[in-house]
Amino acid sequence: MFCVTEDGAIVREDQADLVVPWWSFTKTLIAAAVMRLAEAGELSLDTPPEGSKVTPRALMRHEARIPDYGGVAAYHAAVARGDEPWAMPKLLAEIGPQEVPAWSYSNIGYARLRAMIEERRGPGALEELVLRPLGLSARLARLPADLDDVMMGSAAGYHPGWVYHGLVVGTVREAALALDRLPGLVGAKAWAEMARPTALPHFNRPPWALAAYGGGLMTPQIADGRAALGHTGGGPGSGIAVYRLERRSVAVFALEGDGLEVEAEAVALLTA
Repeated sequence: MFCVTEDGAIVREDQADLVVPWWSFTKTLIAAAVMRLAEAGELSLDTPPEGSKVTPRALMRHEARIPDYGGVAAYHAAVARGDEPWAMPKLLAEIGPQEVPAWSYSNIGYARLRAMIEERRGPGALEELVLRPLGLSARLARLPADLDDVMMGSAAGYHPGWVYHGLVVGTVREAALALDRLPGLVGAKAWAEMARPTALPHFNRPPWALAAYGGGLMTPQIADGRAALGHTGGGPGSGIAVYRLERRSVAVFALEGDGLEVEAEAVALLTA
């Protein structure tokens, strides 16, 4: 399943009207909401909110030394059993103390950012600040019933609360259009800040020549040195890659077992 847009127009697609989980592409949308609030003067990227020692900018860039739950076996076992999502104190207790490096990918860091935007604009903040202004019907899933019309593959019955920063769901087409339209929504200055890369060569892997991350955007380089901007996401049962390269944006989605490497397919579509 994929969609390709160029200069805002859809040029190729396959099963792009299917509703799918956007997984960690949600981080890009959260970062955009933070940038919009900063532009409105409702928060400062470089001032920690009350009760915190870390700034929104550091959280956006995964530079806040916040631990994560990706390697916690008990978390994955609870998801597989179909348990109710843990409250944050239990999650943090299960993670336990960790030595966190200066750059460390953290879903919990983005959960803090989501809390910041919702403290200022309420529970519908992501829809209000980003999804509706982009002209999308995509939504934040909060309960299992919100996934009834979503292609979850082997993860049927999944509780979206296990994605602690939130899980946006929408069509494959809307994912590509979201990334295509996002620079115009946040403005050139904010987009440049989101795209400002930190090189992460120790994470290099095909199809990327150089791994890098900005502020809510993965910014890896392809073989010719150009940076693709977007985000890869994955969870039980499926994966998604949403990237743009200059005038073209793509979204690629695949269920587990389909034999499709979503990042490689995204690069192939971007450079075709």
